[in-house]
Amino acid sequence: MLSAGYYDAYYIKAQKVRRLITQDFQKAFETCDALLTPATPTPAFPIGQDDDDPVTMYLNDIFTVTANLAGIPGMSVPAGLSSDGLPLGLQLLGKPWDEAGLLQIGSTLEAQAKFSAMPELVLKKAA
Repeated sequence: MLSAGYYDAYYIKAQKVRRLITQDFQKAFETCDALLTPATPTPAFPIGQDDDDPVTMYLNDIFTVTANLAGIPGMSVPAGLSSDGLPLGLQLLGKPWDEAGLLQIGSTLEAQAKFSAMPELVLKKAA
């Protein structure tokens, strides 16, 4: 994609989009110290689930990609269990270079939530 024929068509446009994402986060962090979002759109997959659907796999990363694009720290914290007993997570996103602040917020969130549920081993049922 970075060859001469594709440089303008893809790379430059991607860099512009990345800059817009970064600016959106900068604006948000003018009024807050961290953002709380879902970590994934679905609960964790059962152990042994073989999901060959590339769209499903792509969508499970969709909420975490922006932190990488914007160059900001992010972390996932446990949030509970689904009705099927599978783990759910929340994602905290912090200001650039404020990993220590983000870890403090994550620690406080976990302590205040008093989340202690442990999922049982959930295996994919054989069809």
